[in-house]
Amino acid sequence: MINLFFEKQSARIEAGELVSYKVNDHEYIHQKGNPGWRNSDTEMFPIIGPTAEANFRVKTPKGMAVQDQHGLLREMEYTLVSSTTNSVVFKKEYKAGTAIKNSKFPAKSSQEFLQWPYDFEFNKTFKLSSDGLEVNFVIKGEQEMPFMLGYHPAFNLVTEKPVIITRDKKITLDEVLAVGSRAYEVENCNKIQLKDKNTIAIKTEGFGSFMLWTEVKNMICIEPITFYPYAVAQEKLHEGFTRLKNEKAVFKMFISIGK
Repeated sequence: MINLFFEKQSARIEAGELVSYKVNDHEYIHQKGNPGWRNSDTEMFPIIGPTAEANFRVKTPKGMAVQDQHGLLREMEYTLVSSTTNSVVFKKEYKAGTAIKNSKFPAKSSQEFLQWPYDFEFNKTFKLSSDGLEVNFVIKGEQEMPFMLGYHPAFNLVTEKPVIITRDKKITLDEVLAVGSRAYEVENCNKIQLKDKNTIAIKTEGFGSFMLWTEVKNMICIEPITFYPYAVAQEKLHEGFTRLKNEKAVFKMFISIGK
């Protein structure tokens, strides 16, 4: 477990997962064991979205990849790279074609093992500063490797009628609940405010859009994404790929309170 501190902020990281972010002792992150979701954050890589209707296959320039919902990265373990009092870096490394055990098999998937036809290194950094909490992702790999990236943090809700605010609309919790498992799409957006007991501002670089998801009223996932997977049939999920340029891509998310 890694504990980060900066002024009146604290964050706790367990095996690369953000399990706590507090400002003035108020907890902003959904706690494991509470209704809604068994995690507090995770990543969606190298694909976003379900794949069962496509027999768990996703087309790539190097052939079919075997991928379950939201990709194989979440089935791998982070290793600690470095840490300070206010920052920490983790990474995952993958060798092309390596079989990764699928935790959803056999209860929720017919695929016991997953694989991807490209090498990659995935770095995740947390940093506290006067601006708030910054979460960075650096993807390294073969130039032109196709991929999607989504970050999936869950936030506590403590009032009855929280509101999500974008540059051109206000979205209620009931509207997000009505969409269900598909998740509510917020297109072409790099800033969202969550107005609850306190206001959280979430800004991103590199992603482009968001998905909003919850099935309960005590939490909401505000997820920056490079592609909304329900825009296409699962057999055409490859149409949403981004290509890796210059062997590295950087994505950022900033969480600030009261802004």
